Amino acid sequence: MKKILQNQKENFIDQLIELLKIPSISADPSHKEDVKKTAKWIENALNEIGCSTVQIYETAGHPVVYGEILVSENAPTVLVYGHYDIQPPDPLELWESPPFEPVIKKTDLHPKGAIFARGACDDKGQMFMHLKAVEILMQNNALKNNIKFVIEGEEEVGSDHLEKFIRDHKSMLQSDIILISDTGINSIENPAITVGLRGLSYMEVTVTGPNRDLHSGLYGGTVANPINVLCDIIASLHDENKKVNIPGFYDQVEEISESERKKMNENGLNEKSFKDSIGIDAVMGEKGYTTLDRRSIRPTLDVNGIWGGYTGEGAKTVITSQAHAKISMRLVPHQEWKKISELFEQYFKAMAPKGVKVEVTTHHGGNAYVTPTDSLAYKAAEKAYNDVFGVVPHAKRDGGSIPIVPMFEKVLGTKTLLMGFGFDSDAIHSPNEHYGIDNFLKGIKTIALFHPYFSELYGNHQ
Repeated sequence: MKKILQNQKENFIDQLIELLKIPSISADPSHKEDVKKTAKWIENALNEIGCSTVQIYETAGHPVVYGEILVSENAPTVLVYGHYDIQPPDPLELWESPPFEPVIKKTDLHPKGAIFARGACDDKGQMFMHLKAVEILMQNNALKNNIKFVIEGEEEVGSDHLEKFIRDHKSMLQSDIILISDTGINSIENPAITVGLRGLSYMEVTVTGPNRDLHSGLYGGTVANPINVLCDIIASLHDENKKVNIPGFYDQVEEISESERKKMNENGLNEKSFKDSIGIDAVMGEKGYTTLDRRSIRPTLDVNGIWGGYTGEGAKTVITSQAHAKISMRLVPHQEWKKISELFEQYFKAMAPKGVKVEVTTHHGGNAYVTPTDSLAYKAAEKAYNDVFGVVPHAKRDGGSIPIVPMFEKVLGTKTLLMGFGFDSDAIHSPNEHYGIDNFLKGIKTIALFHPYFSELYGNHQ
């Protein structure tokens, strides 16, 4: 396998670069045809690696691409999930190179080079590793698992239509494990397998005051200013210890034991490196918890965008009619995202003074997820990581959210294994997103080893 990968790595990188050139931005209707083009590209790629069945399934949104390789009815089945849609690249002026003209550059953390492009790490590069790993196994006549691919085009906008697709094709999608690469490792020297994800509740708030924008000289000091009101309510969302003030927010929060927290932090992040990587000189967060705790096992609330009034060149003295904000909450096990969304709406409306109206919209969300570390799939992954990276990976909880993971288990009854290979510093969702060449190639090797190890453990267990 090592020799085959060595011979093909340039071709694999070139293929990924070709995929990254397509601006499959699911949130932007003007890129609808680009999303369809990407689905077609994935369809062709699945055919090329040897899938016996490949089909594009239309949804009420963007398409789902399905592919399968069935080697034996007695073999274990691995369902591989990924997404081909990407975040918008804005703000464009902060990119050092155009987001859809991939370039390879060396960095301190990626001395062997990294591909800079939107979607390089999230999730085209990581999704594509699975296709190439299976391709290598097929060429070696070494694939002993049944493989099913589900690659969707709406993850970055909430996967609104994926659950219906899964329910409608429940029988077709039965598997023994679901495999996803949309997470990361701490470093090449200190790899990890993600065993926990936080949930998410994503909200939008509109505060409306007067029926039109007003002259701030004629009306200032006499009416509620929607921007001021919005800022006041947002400022009240946290107390002096950076705890969220919404009543009931912490009622169902999972409390992690001191011993488990200590073990997690022993394999945790280097705080100086963390600060240096994002250009800050101090961290901030909930009192009584480490930086690693705050980004993995504790819930959070953050303003993701705020706007209203005049923001153009020069001055325009107005009291705006409306002010808006987008706010996300990351949740931990036992917090139910729909309940948290309701509590958020109740709080925001209760805090609004007379003279304004508040509208709260729930965009999307999902619950937290914790995967077992004693499963056959986890043991196979642990062995594969150890072979490729030279160390046993540690288990870590991640701060991000993949809402479809608990949905998969709810609908299909199948556990998920998270085998990610990106770095936190790879700027996903930000300008200059990138993915290390070494990470990409080591990911392919690890996944290609996982499959035979899993089939071997599965066979021994029967």
